[in-house]
Amino acid sequence: MKIKNQLKQKVLITLIILITSRLGIFIPIPGIDHETFYNSTGNNNLINFLNIFSGGGFSTIGIFALGIVPYINASIIMQLLTKVIPKLENLQKEEGESGRQKVTQLTRYLTLGWALIQSTAISLWIKPYVFNWNYSFIIDCILTLTTGSIIIMWFSEIITQNGIGNGASILIFQNIISGIPKNFNNYSVDITNPDIIFKIILLIILFIIMLLITVLVQEGQRKIKIISTKQLGKISELNPQSYIPLKINQGGVMPIIFASATMALPSYLSQISNYYNLKLIFNLFLPNGILYIPLYGSLIILFSYFYASLVLNPKDISKNLNKMGASIPSIRPGIDTTRYLKKILDKLTFLGAIFLFVIALVPSAISTITHIPFFKGLGATSLLILVGVAIDTAKQIQTYIISQQYDNMIE
Repeated sequence: MKIKNQLKQKVLITLIILITSRLGIFIPIPGIDHETFYNSTGNNNLINFLNIFSGGGFSTIGIFALGIVPYINASIIMQLLTKVIPKLENLQKEEGESGRQKVTQLTRYLTLGWALIQSTAISLWIKPYVFNWNYSFIIDCILTLTTGSIIIMWFSEIITQNGIGNGASILIFQNIISGIPKNFNNYSVDITNPDIIFKIILLIILFIIMLLITVLVQEGQRKIKIISTKQLGKISELNPQSYIPLKINQGGVMPIIFASATMALPSYLSQISNYYNLKLIFNLFLPNGILYIPLYGSLIILFSYFYASLVLNPKDISKNLNKMGASIPSIRPGIDTTRYLKKILDKLTFLGAIFLFVIALVPSAISTITHIPFFKGLGATSLLILVGVAIDTAKQIQTYIISQQYDNMIE
């Protein structure tokens, strides 16, 4: 009973924060012609991409318009800086909980700075849609958007500490889910047509298959068996639980997010450019252009290798194995172990990148073949995030219940 009450309390806290954060998106900043702004930005690919993470905030310009975006940007930058600056790496790895708290505090400061930059850019960008654009409006807009972003960051931390799942991921999950009905509402089909009904059934089947494949690949991993010095000479008696798990999709959804954001730029640049020749060049990289698919695939592969190198370092794994007195059977410790792990990691990263690329193209391909654009309302980035967050949250709930039951048994 105690476990159920605590779990209910965590769920309740999470739901209250999610509802509050969602309502804040629709509280508009005064002084803006929101209807004209919404209509003019409806076909902007960059805005549509940012709306995935803000729940439509970049189209509504409400007090929570920036949403969790500045915090995500700050977290990514901190991950990059941690790999580049040795002092930050030592804080995270060597100084335990106090070091991680310092890194978290730096991330908060960086979030504040990034929110100020983004809110300033938005206040300048929406000038044509403001009734009375002046310095007073700019200051009010910057303070409102920045404060809203900091509140959302605080909400995400409350969910992480006292609610269910990872706060930032749960907020993104909610924003994606909230956009699906809106995307479906933009299209209409004749359900009295047998051919349309057949295509809809086919779409549902393909969606389920695609979802299952996504789950399998997201959870797929290569297990590298390890042996301790006590087990040397007894390889046949290796503990099956002693292994290094290397995920197929090591970078998660980040490579496709970076690639999608990059591919959204040509469309935006094409719209603002006044030069005909430049527009022709940018059009080559649009979804209907001949260079779109090759560049998109190349960027996904590039970012997959880049992010995998940030998440997992074969040299660090080799050092940790030496510290634990463990090794990989038939592989010498040290540089040979590092090379062996790097070789496997490179292969897995390439397979994961190809998977991301295929998943990224499947929704558009199916919608083109069936002439029903429902899948375009749920892109590859959204699908991968939904699957990843759902799996991680379910695991956290399961782990919490098991740990609480274990604590009760000890008491």
